[in-house]
Amino acid sequence: MSDIDHSALAAMVRGLYLGELSWPVTLAATNGAAGGDAECLSLGLPKGGGLELAAAAMKTGLAQWRSQRGGAPGLVPGCVVVETGSGATAFWPGSSLDEARLRAGRADSSAWAARAPWAVDPKRPWLSRTSAEGRSSVVEGRIALVTGGAQGFGEEIVRGLAASGALVFIADLNLAGAERLAAELNAVLERTAAIALALDVSDEKSVSAAIDSSVSAAGGLDLVVSNAGVLKAGSVLDMEASAFRLVTEVNYTGFFYIAKHAGRVLRAQASASGNWASDIVQINSKSGLEGSNRNGAYAGSKFGSIGLVQSFALELVEYGIKVNAICPGNFFDGPLWSDPVKGLFVQYLQSGKVPGAKSVADVKAFYEAKVPMGRGCEGSDVMRALYYLVEQAYETGQALPVTGGQVMLG
Repeated sequence: MSDIDHSALAAMVRGLYLGELSWPVTLAATNGAAGGDAECLSLGLPKGGGLELAAAAMKTGLAQWRSQRGGAPGLVPGCVVVETGSGATAFWPGSSLDEARLRAGRADSSAWAARAPWAVDPKRPWLSRTSAEGRSSVVEGRIALVTGGAQGFGEEIVRGLAASGALVFIADLNLAGAERLAAELNAVLERTAAIALALDVSDEKSVSAAIDSSVSAAGGLDLVVSNAGVLKAGSVLDMEASAFRLVTEVNYTGFFYIAKHAGRVLRAQASASGNWASDIVQINSKSGLEGSNRNGAYAGSKFGSIGLVQSFALELVEYGIKVNAICPGNFFDGPLWSDPVKGLFVQYLQSGKVPGAKSVADVKAFYEAKVPMGRGCEGSDVMRALYYLVEQAYETGQALPVTGGQVMLG
């Protein structure tokens, strides 16, 4: 039997559904077969054959299953049971995680011909899903993971995605904060909209475990937002090497870990879907587009990350994975800037980065004056950019400025 790991297996089964339905599906998994129900697709995968042979076996099995039922278009199995070396695993589809869990709990393996709730709008039947109307709808039903999602820009992104109908994994070193945010969103939206995960992006084992946990819970991923980051301001003449290494490990190496392990899942998913696009988006910074005085560790990590974005984009496009970056301006209202103890306003005041500044208010006024639009970047600004990158099917490897005109690319 197949020796493919569970995360890749779940992603491939999800890819099988995605390729047939062309809209987001969530999976719930249970151990063991589904009672031999004829409406389930039972698969035995070749051992040692890799993703391509396994995906081919899945597609062949689905074609045979459909042929036995008269070849009805749009008809997909009520569950997929895969025999592995460690036993059988059943995967149950749903248009949301709650539906998938309900189907799994009651072993509902009836043939599933459900379609996306937005497939036809009776009031506007001419409106296709490719329209830019209501751009936030591009993430509806999709499965997303946001690193550093418990606070700052990450929290804004989590809230925006959940409100737009996505299932969001909040992956953060601050697990308690992630759990509080998930509980709040689930209560307000009255569905399982968010799930908290513990994650240290500088630890590869932690990244691998978090990605595996998300796939085990929902079957795969559509959008991975690499947002977690740290900033240590200071002069190159005075900065401790340990501080420089920390910024590099979190901002640069951490993005590499995320792209590596999420990319493996997205590749497996693509092997079975054939036509399903997915996205990795790094939340970079305007400091990744131009140097930053007395902030070299941060700017260097962000410049380097754009190199990774472009390189990963060239490699992963083969699997339908778009890789892009968003480069926001300063989020003055978030804890990164406004924390009264370790925020950037305090750091910049203490490091003397703003000549003549006597207070935090002086530092803030100095930075606001640098923005042609007269204000800092906000969460809604980043969300519009994120929706654009997901919706834009013909763009990868880009670093999109969202700076209020502070940084303009020629």
